[in-house]
Amino acid sequence: MKSSTSAKFYVAIAALIIWFSIGLQFAVSLKQAGYNFPTTIEEFLSYFTVTTNIIVALCFTALWLFRNGALGNFFARPATLTAITVYIVVVGLIYNTMLRGLIVLNGWPRAADELLHVVSPIIFLVFWIFFVDKTGLKYKSAVIWLIYPLIYVIFTVIRGYFINRYPYPFINVVKLGYPTAITNAVIIIFIFWLLSLFFIFIGKKTAKV
Repeated sequence: MKSSTSAKFYVAIAALIIWFSIGLQFAVSLKQAGYNFPTTIEEFLSYFTVTTNIIVALCFTALWLFRNGALGNFFARPATLTAITVYIVVVGLIYNTMLRGLIVLNGWPRAADELLHVVSPIIFLVFWIFFVDKTGLKYKSAVIWLIYPLIYVIFTVIRGYFINRYPYPFINVVKLGYPTAITNAVIIIFIFWLLSLFFIFIGKKTAKV
């Protein structure tokens, strides 16, 4: 990460916004679950949107408060920041192209939904564009970056097998069957890979400027 006063201010404000967004969504989910904490936590953490936003929040917090520590150094790496950019951008893309409008939300639930699926991706993308040092990005990293989404997909399929419930309609084995659900998952993983290559390409080009 580029070290500057504006970058430090940006990550501090971003960290507060993302943590607020996560907290708001948890409060909404908790109310919907009748204030059942175990059920809420289990369902809450089953969504890729939530786990990715937690990663985003941890990243901004580490860069803000622990920049000189091991955690801060890890999150400050160009490869780490670019991978997180890919993850959160996919969250925004999939929601706004495939999931928006499936459930009508109002009030605080709508606010939390927009914060996590729209505001957060924009905040991190802007951060990547203006404050991330993109020197040293390598195309081979795109494969390594697939580990997180792959683990999520495998976990979701196994979890769904036992509880007969899935967080997203495009991997809902109950309604789609395994062939279609797995095909959809493979397509999404492929999107992750293509987007990773795209960001690495853009990063390498801009690093030379």
